[in-house]
Amino acid sequence: MTQPFYPIGTPGQPWTDAEKISWREKTTIKRSYADEVIERINALSDRFERIQYGALSYDENRYPLFALKSQNWDASRPKVLITGGVHGYETSGVQGALRFLDTQAESYKGQFDILVLPCVSPWGYEVINRWNPLCVDPNRSFMPDSPSEEAAAVMAFVASQNVEWLVHLDLHETTDSDKDEFRPALMARDGKLFDPASERIPDGFYTVDDASRAQPEFQKAMIDAVRKVTHIAPADDNGEIIGSKVMQEGVIHYPKKELFLCGGMTDAPYVTTTEVYPDSPRATLEECNEAQVAAIKGALEYLVAKGV
Repeated sequence: MTQPFYPIGTPGQPWTDAEKISWREKTTIKRSYADEVIERINALSDRFERIQYGALSYDENRYPLFALKSQNWDASRPKVLITGGVHGYETSGVQGALRFLDTQAESYKGQFDILVLPCVSPWGYEVINRWNPLCVDPNRSFMPDSPSEEAAAVMAFVASQNVEWLVHLDLHETTDSDKDEFRPALMARDGKLFDPASERIPDGFYTVDDASRAQPEFQKAMIDAVRKVTHIAPADDNGEIIGSKVMQEGVIHYPKKELFLCGGMTDAPYVTTTEVYPDSPRATLEECNEAQVAAIKGALEYLVAKGV
């Protein structure tokens, strides 16, 4: 059964600029990037190097872009990249990254050099949306001449570090609003019909490995770490999670570079996208933040044990 109508646009016809403006005008600020993110970044700046790597043109004063970096980088240490809030509405990606820095990162001092971009899409964070104001999904925009200034700023900054990355952890959520709002909006934007039955939201944590450089034991280490905090998403009746074959418990594969995903931005051999489910009746928002921290720790502990 297809959804008959999204409240913006004409069914079957892609949006023009007029519809995109109409969509943007319906968004409202629901929370404060300054209070919930920048304040926490500033509080960490005595322990990590705080770097402003840009500002969004929508409002440069309201949306500066920040990274936090381990102090005293050493060329001999492996480099770890952590990104959160590529989809601004996915709260635990942002707050989990900051919590990891606050509570765990310093225990890896001398083992890894860590760079964290905790909130890639601050406008999306404030309006609690997947897209940026131009109806562009930053997480499908990690490409040359990107249509997303959020993605373009991240790519330029990460490249400017001029290092080889060992690890890239991109922290995300899968929410009920993916089915209720964001997928219907996407299909309407592109002039397609949305079938709600095709969208199954998994109940629990899972990871997305890169199909071209899969690291099953690395993924398993994160799954095992997270299961101590919250439950792992089961496969559906088709043996899939969000339409992709489950390769092992709680793990699916995407071709990240081909899809221009944030996780395909580097050539790091160890890559994952974490996905928690904040709408689950079996998990709290606090547990979702802790699950992100557990996933990061599980990844780094695996590499420490491996001697990488």
